Amino acid sequence: MSVSNDRKFLGRLSLPERQYLADALRTETVGGVLLLLAAVAALIWANTLGSGYEAVQDFHMGPAALGLDLSIQHWAADGLLAVFFFVAGIELKRELVAGELRDPKAAMLPVVAALCGMAAPALVYTLVNTLGDGPLDGWAVPTATDIAFALAVLAVIGTSLPSALRAFLLTLAVVDDLFAILIIAVFFTSDLNFAALGGAAAGLVVFWLLLRKGVRGWYVYVPLALVIWALMYNSGVHATIAGVAMGLMLRCTTREGEKHSPGERVEHLVRPLSAGLAVPLFALFSAGVSISGGAIHHVFTQPVTLGVVLGLVVGKAVGVFGGTWLAARFTRAELNPDLAWPDVFAVATLAGIGFTVSLLIGELAFAGDDALTDEVKAAVLIGSLVAAVLASVLLKLRDRKYRTLCADEDRDDDEDGIPDIYEQDDPEYHLRMAEIYERKAAEHRERAQLAGASRDGADRPA
Repeated sequence: MSVSNDRKFLGRLSLPERQYLADALRTETVGGVLLLLAAVAALIWANTLGSGYEAVQDFHMGPAALGLDLSIQHWAADGLLAVFFFVAGIELKRELVAGELRDPKAAMLPVVAALCGMAAPALVYTLVNTLGDGPLDGWAVPTATDIAFALAVLAVIGTSLPSALRAFLLTLAVVDDLFAILIIAVFFTSDLNFAALGGAAAGLVVFWLLLRKGVRGWYVYVPLALVIWALMYNSGVHATIAGVAMGLMLRCTTREGEKHSPGERVEHLVRPLSAGLAVPLFALFSAGVSISGGAIHHVFTQPVTLGVVLGLVVGKAVGVFGGTWLAARFTRAELNPDLAWPDVFAVATLAGIGFTVSLLIGELAFAGDDALTDEVKAAVLIGSLVAAVLASVLLKLRDRKYRTLCADEDRDDDEDGIPDIYEQDDPEYHLRMAEIYERKAAEHRERAQLAGASRDGADRPA
């Protein structure tokens, strides 16, 4: 696994990657704000009109004959989150074919960081519950990172951080989502209905063939996607897996005559639906837990909930930072000299925001025990909040250092819409810059001459 000596971890992004990252940040920032508002609304609702909140959560709807007579809470967790994981599938496919994961050597950093960032929280939870005689069922709860929430905090607080750090967090979260999906599929699959599973697999094959044939039209894919989702739900495999599978099938490379790939077009359409509607509604119907002095006390005294909090706050930071350091230590790559390890630690701390997927895994891990499920949800909320506050402080301290660096990264003196840093090896760029400097020098000389003439006129006797 050798790489060139001059290869840098977290180096400058290519211009297309940087533009993609900027678009993703804009959408996820709005989604993160809506997610926060939905969580706050759920907490207020549950703690002021608790019976009304539970009545809405438990209200059932859907065709019972198709096995889809589900509560509102289940529709949010199994249905709406399928949209979220569909977008995650497209993001993963894009990273694999055009992003940081396309080069196995470059992919080593986020993959190792993500794996360590999931293993360490699981070990922290297991250690706490082994010492405290608690159940080990929730080991996977603190392993996930919430993309929308984490990117929203980074976009608001780390406004001047280098784009490479932002891309690292996005890629890390995408890989994190992949392993979270695998955990859900492997460890939280109930008794399998092989007929329904076979039907879902057949539907996915049809979906793939239609894509290969170039068939277009939402009226073809949306009904087919709903059928695949319903069959996957009835198979016993968590229904969100259907969303991931369909997202991974979309082509994310452009062909001749195409400005954007099908995956990019679909993601552009669906991402606002995911970040702006699906995930906030899931939070609204899942984050409503009773918060009181006694409940907060239990979070920090019971092994299950304490393990979740420590896993998110301590395990994630240590795991992601340690994995990144190991990848740098045992390969020939070096950290970008413009960055410092405290920057990586600040982003690693931010990865402890495990809101959406952690809430989902908490529901799956302790299904049937409503009281413990609510306590675990409270632990996820508190752990994510603590991680967000700590990361915000660290990012703000580091952000001040990079304001000048960010200005240099964005400078466009020749006003051609492309930052100058991406054109420094272009001879035409140097010619344009020489013309600009010559024009500015001429303007400066002209202003100096006018100023001198003005002074001479003022000094001349009337």
